[in-house]
Amino acid sequence: MITLSKKVIVKNVYVLYFTGGFSLKRSWTKYAMVLTALLLLISSFFSPFMQSFASAADATKITIHYQPAPNDTKEWGLWVFPEGGEGKPYAFTGEDQFGKVAEVELPSTYDKVGFIVRTESWEKDGGDRFVSVENGEGEVWVKSGDEYTYTSPPDGEYRDLPKFDKVNVTLNYHRYDGDYSGWNIWTWPGDEKEGKQIEFTEDTNFGKRATYAINSGSGNLFDKIGFIVRHSTSDSDWENKDGGDRFITKVRKDGNVEVWIVQGQNRIYYDRAGVDITRKITKATMDTFNQITLETNVPFDSSKSLGDIEIDGAQIEKVIPYKEGGDAVTTKVKIITKQPLDVTKTYKVKQKGYGSADVVNGNVVRTKEFDEKYAYSGNDLGNTYSKKQTNFRVWAPTASAAKLVTYSSWNSKAVKEISMTKSEKGTWKAELKGNQDELIYTYKVKIGNSWSEAVDPYVRATTVNGDRGVVVDLAKTNPRKWSANKPKFKNPEDAIIYELHVRDLSSQKESGIKNKGKYLGVAEWNTKGPNGVKTGLSHIKDLGVTHVQFLPIYDYRTVDETKLNEPQFNWGYDPKNYNVPEGSYSTNPYNPKPRIIELKQMIQTLHDKQLRMVMDVVYNHVYAVSEHSFDKLVPGYYFRYKEDGTLSNGTGVGNDTASERKMVRKFIVDSVAYWAKEYHIDGFRFDLMGIHDTKTMNEARKKLDEIDPSIIVLGEGWDLGTELDAKLKANQKNAQDMKRIAHFNDGMRDGLKGSVFFDRDNGFVNGKQGQEKLIQQSIAAGIDYDRSTATYEDPDQVVTYVEAHDNHTLWDKLQLTNPADTEQTRKQMHKLASSIILTSQGMNFIHAGQEFMRTKGGDHNSYQSPDSVNQLDWKRRAVFSQEVDYMKGLIALRKQYSSFRMTSAQAIHQNLRFVDAPANVVGYTLNAKANKDKANEIMVIHNANKQAQTVHLPSNRTWRLLVDGEQAGTKTLRTVKGNTVNVSPLSTFVLVR
Repeated sequence: MITLSKKVIVKNVYVLYFTGGFSLKRSWTKYAMVLTALLLLISSFFSPFMQSFASAADATKITIHYQPAPNDTKEWGLWVFPEGGEGKPYAFTGEDQFGKVAEVELPSTYDKVGFIVRTESWEKDGGDRFVSVENGEGEVWVKSGDEYTYTSPPDGEYRDLPKFDKVNVTLNYHRYDGDYSGWNIWTWPGDEKEGKQIEFTEDTNFGKRATYAINSGSGNLFDKIGFIVRHSTSDSDWENKDGGDRFITKVRKDGNVEVWIVQGQNRIYYDRAGVDITRKITKATMDTFNQITLETNVPFDSSKSLGDIEIDGAQIEKVIPYKEGGDAVTTKVKIITKQPLDVTKTYKVKQKGYGSADVVNGNVVRTKEFDEKYAYSGNDLGNTYSKKQTNFRVWAPTASAAKLVTYSSWNSKAVKEISMTKSEKGTWKAELKGNQDELIYTYKVKIGNSWSEAVDPYVRATTVNGDRGVVVDLAKTNPRKWSANKPKFKNPEDAIIYELHVRDLSSQKESGIKNKGKYLGVAEWNTKGPNGVKTGLSHIKDLGVTHVQFLPIYDYRTVDETKLNEPQFNWGYDPKNYNVPEGSYSTNPYNPKPRIIELKQMIQTLHDKQLRMVMDVVYNHVYAVSEHSFDKLVPGYYFRYKEDGTLSNGTGVGNDTASERKMVRKFIVDSVAYWAKEYHIDGFRFDLMGIHDTKTMNEARKKLDEIDPSIIVLGEGWDLGTELDAKLKANQKNAQDMKRIAHFNDGMRDGLKGSVFFDRDNGFVNGKQGQEKLIQQSIAAGIDYDRSTATYEDPDQVVTYVEAHDNHTLWDKLQLTNPADTEQTRKQMHKLASSIILTSQGMNFIHAGQEFMRTKGGDHNSYQSPDSVNQLDWKRRAVFSQEVDYMKGLIALRKQYSSFRMTSAQAIHQNLRFVDAPANVVGYTLNAKANKDKANEIMVIHNANKQAQTVHLPSNRTWRLLVDGEQAGTKTLRTVKGNTVNVSPLSTFVLVR
């Protein structure tokens, strides 16, 4: 009898992932019995598909089968990433009966590996998918257009997998302690319940060997052999186990199989060459100023090891198990030193019988002691330019040497390497006499025994693609009439934000804009489109919004600025150089100054047209840790890590920056201050703000207040799974700790249209019942939400919205949730949602094109989709003019009446009263007189029913109707007398008296 059950496990796992802005996808990971893995017997030895990156030892192999749609000729490939790690592209290099096949080998062991099916231009078939790994291998099947990831062929078995009635097994077992007494095997065929005990009978140079035949007791053929390595005593056959249920799946066609297993490892090896049992040090890291953590592949007795371990240049006080109270026989220990260790020095640790290894900096750079010792408070990091000389300072406290490297062009060899002088708090400095305007430079630092070259993190200009820094005289980058004067703006609640991508505004042929996809394209005025409609900036100004928020305009990684003649698109949520404008939006990315001048010109034009500008900033992660300046200059410092040493991944893109560390916090605060002062930025939208800590956000707010208190700060306050104390996270739950910092209200968003994570989930406007209370709370700026959801204490902490660049547009969502409804019905739902947003308390937010019911053709994550998907469709704008006028009217109404823009929770509680209304109707009054509006009372009614509804008015007076289901604005549409009003289906009514 088998003591452990062997059964199929199916789990629904919700996986957070971000490509570009925030996006949550649902992925199904299915753990099935490894019947399908038999195919790997052949492929692991003979497959032409294998893309290998390491030896067989400590590697993970995954096989991905992909079936494209019929007649699909696109060049599909893969983006593969270990869970919590960085990704790389891989190709499909073979085919089978199902479709394309790729076999990928990763140079380490993982329990789960992620992948995306995508083209070189990042057109994707589905989202992030995951392969579960057992015994170092995993295999999945994917069908085009199908979100599921299958662990067996979805259309039925097509492979010729052998089955047996008898298998001859040779099982080799190695124990590091050399004690095999009492150890044996419990084994069974396939899925049968009955098993038998097998003894190890032969000594080998590997360890012990058991040779046995396994037969089917039921007469059924089987394709795998299960076993458990156990320790038996006279009192119990199951006194102990080495691992759990394991299955041998790669049986040769002749019915024979040989495997190797090692103490403490669950993996089954089918090749002796893949097993390394040589005693060695696998890792040595400096984790505090008095501790080195040592790891080996073979356990040793730490209580007897003091004399066996030595460190060059340091005296050892004691050696103890890594886990407090842990077994003395272990593979991981703490070596405590008598004297403090030097983070700039390379130590070598030696252990008798295990060899030696260099000690690398580990958790020591993430300790409070490190911050206290090395945090630099000066304001001169980067280059400080003057016509007489330029000073350079870089923070690299773990470097033993540093150099300033100069170049003559973006692709030249180095001209000169200048040694930098070690200075205070881990900084290095250099000085160059004379006018260094447009000098190209980088830094080199020596970490351990290796030199690493990096762009200055504080650099303000770069060469093409941001690969080298440039010194610039910023005074020469100011456009004509550059002014610090800004449009008038009083309260954050007055903001009506229009979210836009630079390229989207002008890329369509019909936009009438000359500088397509450029900063200067945004600055063009009086442009016209189909039927003479206003386009570009003229359209935005005509709409009546107060702020234009731009998707990332800093220098990002994924558009090649040397190939702008080729189709490329990206939202820009992959930071490279935080303080440099993106070059692809300039007319000449090879010259470091045009991108600065042209961005400033864009901002100045916005200001001239009485529009403020919000910058989308992405300090929460970088494109790739290994290639970013942060990690090249101070490895391990700028990012969060889990206890096991892997990167924290709350962002879902492989890394989280550690804003709670002093120099990360300083960088973020210094960066927003630079943009605010140098570029006259009027607001900052923090991408995935929930990754950051509240103190950093408050310090950023404080610094911006010193520059200009009218600057608004908003962000995505999602509760994300990053390695940070929950009480410190800058999310909605901790809003009470962040005054004058606004959070996107996903409660309103999903309450109105349905969850963005489930395509066909609906909300208030498109048919869901019982949403009235949520909508009421959201209209009142969420100040009465349950405290476990959000702790908003003021309307300036809330961004009220229904649509943004992430996820489906509202129009596309309505097509998914209400496919049977007419286009006119969906238009009414759309207008109803927008009218609820624009009559709600808090800051308002509109996605570009929302006014003409923008569609992306159903693309829910268009971060790298082509212009044809992302461009603003000015032809559609001409067709949807009536809907645009409706949005304009709502904006004018909001700006006319301050009752929609109350500035305190107290005012909302006193002056907003919800009234009794039919099901699926929300009605309320606003005390306009108390808010000093030119009215006594405002009545707002939102009818989400497909039938007209009669609603009681608060008084039997004469009311002026300003908004109904067809028109909106500040002019009277008609008067309503009496104490009731008949509200049209799927409509908002706004009445004033």
